[in-house]
Amino acid sequence: MRKIGFILLTLFIVQGAYAQKKQKLFNGKDLTGWVIYGTEKWYVEDGLLVSESGPDKGYGYLGTEENFDDFEIELEFKQEANGNSGVFIRSTVDGTKVSGWQVEVAPPGSDTGGIYESYGRGWLIKPDPEKDKALKFGEWNKMRIVVKGDNVTPYLNGVEMVNFSDEKIGQGKGGVLLQIHDGGGIKVYWKNIVLKKL
Repeated sequence: MRKIGFILLTLFIVQGAYAQKKQKLFNGKDLTGWVIYGTEKWYVEDGLLVSESGPDKGYGYLGTEENFDDFEIELEFKQEANGNSGVFIRSTVDGTKVSGWQVEVAPPGSDTGGIYESYGRGWLIKPDPEKDKALKFGEWNKMRIVVKGDNVTPYLNGVEMVNFSDEKIGQGKGGVLLQIHDGGGIKVYWKNIVLKKL
């Protein structure tokens, strides 16, 4: 009986430690833990994080105060209007110039789930065009991105979009950033942003 109790206690401790690794990056109330870069709009409305083009119609970023190396991030997004955005990994920002790698979030036919290096090599890999069917434009979409060592694997609504390894990404240091593309007319909603360190 003691043995069973010990096993259950051990399982409980292990399970608790696993659960503790997950952290909510967005609290549903305000932008605590985040930094705004640029003049584009980032605000909380009805428990949702909203990104919207501002009067300058430029690039805008919302970045975590904390840097993350190996991690798995899950989030949900819903696009309105243009919807051109993205999730950056291991990235830094100077003004509105970002150094790092973006997992694309874009309208249909624009390579959502692909990986782009800003101010560098440009597109590193695009998903097979058939996989674009996974995107539900104007509805909530679930994205999961696994970043480990030099490998990045994004999933959209359960579909693996790409699986990409790159030495430069493996050497990258920085935080997680959400993007508003330039050009204006963009509005994207975000929720349930949860990260687990690996």
